[in-house]
Amino acid sequence: MLWTIFLLLNGLLILVLLYSTRTRRKNEPPLDNGLVPWLGHALEFGKDAAKFLSRMKAKHGDIFTVRVAGHYVTVLLDPNSFNEVTNDTVCLDFARTKKQLLRQIFSLQLPSMEPTAQRRWMEQHFRGPCLSKLSSSMTGHLQSLLLSDHKDCGPSEWRQDGLFSVCYSLLFRAGYLTLFERRDNAEEVYNEFRKFDNLLNKVAYDSLSREERETVNSSREQLWKLLCPSWLSGGSETSSWQQSYSLFLQEQGVDAEMQKRALLLQLWTTQCNAGPAAFWLLGYLLTHPEAMEAIKSELRCLHFQENPTINPLESHSTPVLDSVLSETLRLTAAVMIKREVVQEKTLLMSNGQRYRLRQGDIVCLFPFLSPQMDPEIHQDPQIFKYDRFLNEDNTLKDKFYKDGKILKYYTMPWGAGKNMCIGKEFAVTAIKQFVFLLLTHLDMEMCDPQDKLPPVNPTRYGFGMLQPNGDLRVRFRLKTTSYQM
Repeated sequence: MLWTIFLLLNGLLILVLLYSTRTRRKNEPPLDNGLVPWLGHALEFGKDAAKFLSRMKAKHGDIFTVRVAGHYVTVLLDPNSFNEVTNDTVCLDFARTKKQLLRQIFSLQLPSMEPTAQRRWMEQHFRGPCLSKLSSSMTGHLQSLLLSDHKDCGPSEWRQDGLFSVCYSLLFRAGYLTLFERRDNAEEVYNEFRKFDNLLNKVAYDSLSREERETVNSSREQLWKLLCPSWLSGGSETSSWQQSYSLFLQEQGVDAEMQKRALLLQLWTTQCNAGPAAFWLLGYLLTHPEAMEAIKSELRCLHFQENPTINPLESHSTPVLDSVLSETLRLTAAVMIKREVVQEKTLLMSNGQRYRLRQGDIVCLFPFLSPQMDPEIHQDPQIFKYDRFLNEDNTLKDKFYKDGKILKYYTMPWGAGKNMCIGKEFAVTAIKQFVFLLLTHLDMEMCDPQDKLPPVNPTRYGFGMLQPNGDLRVRFRLKTTSYQM
């Protein structure tokens, strides 16, 4: 009897292996199923995507297909071939993948929403006159929060904190006050958001423990309540960014419950990356004195105005700061650009090779590995070089090469193609303004001069800006005279 059961189980296992394991067809990319049926490489991929994909690249080259939790993902790592993915809106589609993520992470469904309509609305509010208004408001909130956080401190009184905590808290609260209605709960929203964001990767991969799931559900529901204004059902005469977005959702036929949940999506989209980016930028400056001096020297040359409403960064170019920001994003922005193959496609590589992509598969670009960390494009890619994006005449360097060809994409922190981040200019302005305010209003130094930046949290690959495992302890105090460096 036991022997019969064993044979039956063994037969079932063989059938599972036979029918769950795919074989490579002619002209398809190299296929790596992994050792575990169905699961494939899911555990390794989720644990450290950069390390795993680097190993696959060394084994298979610039294009390969891997099995990840029942899905087949074709990874393309040749930036000269990215246009084949970013420009194809017929065979490749982002809508279904996006809907799955919205449902998985935010419990959000927007069946009546037209993607093109939403993008048009975003462009209207993050470009042109609206962008100037938002950026001006953001600058005002940053300065106000920075000074209010130190109102009880004397000029010679040093405070200590973690740099990541300082950057994330200040930029998040300023961004929240700029875009959202409530003025009395920014700190509470920030604290609740951090609980949610800390478990984001596990939410996306559906790998939460029971306790973690309870935490995520509780934080999500609490954020829905905190973000929901009294006018959501109508009646307010204000014209804030948040109300404009809610009115847009109503016009798209989104019900009140989903409108409330969509606000959390926008909170995460607009506030999750600026704080971590500012942390890495300031962390690199603090641990590279020559870079810090170059930035301070540039800022000293700005003509400061007596009128505090005039922003020196708007009337002066800052090529060194721009280069430092670009280098920071090259090292720490780790987006994944994914498309679903909705129609079989032949992908033409830059070297002339052609590969067939199967309908139903996922295509993934991971710019962090290439171009951003590609030694053929960026010499010593692991090393921070503040002037990497500067020419000898101090102008922006924007010509980089691979295989003798000039690259369209030499760094891709904002995505690419028609899905490039619309809020790029708003985010860049906010980060630069934040760094400017900190360096002109605060004396800041590491608590331990020998300290180093903490390592990245490898589970955050694919979710925008990387976050640190740990923090960098700093001490800071208000300058006796602002703008003195």
